[in-house]
Amino acid sequence: MTLLITLLIAWLATAIGLGFAILIVPGIQVKNLSGFIIAAAALGVINAFLRPVLWFLTAPLSVLSFGIFALIINALMIMLAASIVPNFTVKGFGSAFWGALIMAIVGAIAFIAVPLLSGADINWYSVEYHTETYP
Repeated sequence: MTLLITLLIAWLATAIGLGFAILIVPGIQVKNLSGFIIAAAALGVINAFLRPVLWFLTAPLSVLSFGIFALIINALMIMLAASIVPNFTVKGFGSAFWGALIMAIVGAIAFIAVPLLSGADINWYSVEYHTETYP
């Protein structure tokens, strides 16, 4: 896939995840459709530029917490988007955390579904170590 299509699919997954988060989490609200579109675009830009830097800087914490710290970073990105976009509100870190969890689940589903729908193969690789004993 080209880079533009990949970015469009990533933004669409972000928008769908945000939509589910707005429907499920009572502390995440958007006032109108334009606010939703701007919030999804802001999250897309934040996730494209700021989140990778934060993930790199906090990689040891993410490894030690088995990925839960990555959800904390995603929640902070949602709160940042809410502070930038006027018609998008998040009422606290707890709401942002649950929204980040929902968006992560939707993103994982999209990560699996897009290659399947486009006819590509998903290859799950595993490494096996064989030990042999010598006399």
